Amino acid sequence: MKRLLTVLADWLQAEGQLMGDVLVSGVSIDTRTLKEGDLFIPFRGEQVNGHKYVRQAIEKGAAASLWMKDEPGAPADIPLILVDDPELALQQLARAYRKELACKFIGITGSNGKTSTKDLVASVLSPYFNVRKTEGNFNNQLGLPLTILSLEEETEVAVLEMGMSGFNEISFLSYLAKPHYAVITNIGEAHMQDLGSREGIAKAKFEIIDGLQEGGALFYDGDEPLLHTLVSAHPEVRAISFGRSDKTGLSLVSTESGDEGSRFSVTGVLDGSFTIPVFGSHQVKNSLAAILIAHELGLSHEQIDAALRQSKLTDMRMQPVVADNGALFINDAYNAAPTSMQAALSFLRETGLRTEKWAVLGDMLELGENERHYHESIAQQLGTISLKGILLFGPRMKWLYEELQKNGNETKIIWSENDYDPLIESLRSSIDGNSIVLLKGSRGMALERIMDGVLQA
Repeated sequence: MKRLLTVLADWLQAEGQLMGDVLVSGVSIDTRTLKEGDLFIPFRGEQVNGHKYVRQAIEKGAAASLWMKDEPGAPADIPLILVDDPELALQQLARAYRKELACKFIGITGSNGKTSTKDLVASVLSPYFNVRKTEGNFNNQLGLPLTILSLEEETEVAVLEMGMSGFNEISFLSYLAKPHYAVITNIGEAHMQDLGSREGIAKAKFEIIDGLQEGGALFYDGDEPLLHTLVSAHPEVRAISFGRSDKTGLSLVSTESGDEGSRFSVTGVLDGSFTIPVFGSHQVKNSLAAILIAHELGLSHEQIDAALRQSKLTDMRMQPVVADNGALFINDAYNAAPTSMQAALSFLRETGLRTEKWAVLGDMLELGENERHYHESIAQQLGTISLKGILLFGPRMKWLYEELQKNGNETKIIWSENDYDPLIESLRSSIDGNSIVLLKGSRGMALERIMDGVLQA
């Protein structure tokens, strides 16, 4: 974004000072990442008042700043736009800039797989279009506006991740972005404590259609009955399903893993085989959404396959890491919920990449009153895998540990509530070139520290 400060003031219908011919080339809410030419947006919270950092922002190269009208001490020598609420102003700036952009917007939400799907969509389109995507976890009411305002006018496709913790949040983001295409990756159990049921989660995710452009399309998990019900209730929406069922618009026929990643075949909207350099059938399923969008934008089978083979996912999503001794870590430690836990363990059961299999599992958070059941139920799936060892981390994993003990499991099992060292030492002394180690847990458990501890030995 490159606009005169006076234009931004017009967008906000606000007055300011010293605006002159000041050119703004970006937006920042953090002086640590601020770039020269940015408009600094100070928030006033209970712990921190961003107005205290306005002068520092200018000294670091900010072109101007917003300033709350009721905040005293506005500096008289700095270009400012005076606003009632900086957060609302940020969102209004994004709405106004969004209207001036000609690119295609893609919104992605779901209980699991949002970031991986975003990465796959961006990867398959990037060789053929000027593509920008959500960086990091900028997927909420602050992050999405910042992402939109960071888009260059030459951008042809914007791939936007949309996260939420309650009702009406995805609707807000959808109306802000007004996507041409929307994706719902799946419906899981994350945020159960806030939304009460899987039906509630499905309803909240389905809000992504609220801002969908006329003539646009929704791509959704066709293996999820809850989404079928919602789609049926909105016949005005062009909806295309993907999944393992042969009744979906794009059906997964077969999947096999090899050293190069996952090769799979599909039928329906497209027929043929594709390869992604990522492990896990759940990641294969995420790639179906990318294939559908690429096809919608006019790419051929050959173009899609070539791009998917070069795709890159954000770290800690079924990320392969090979130790010096040849042991293979599968780092899937970015987040976890029952659905994604099942998917990761299914991969571990099915893979033939290594013969000795280890599962390192951490607590699944935000599951509400049924969290004990969800943790204990993992025992059944673990019982279907020939495992060399099971290492559990976190207070909630004690429930799984006790369940495994009840079942008389002979596999080596270690549980630690809050100390990584016992698990690091156990792996360090046990794994070799025949070993594959899956790490899976919620972000708050930081299971990658266990892998790092082993690799740094």
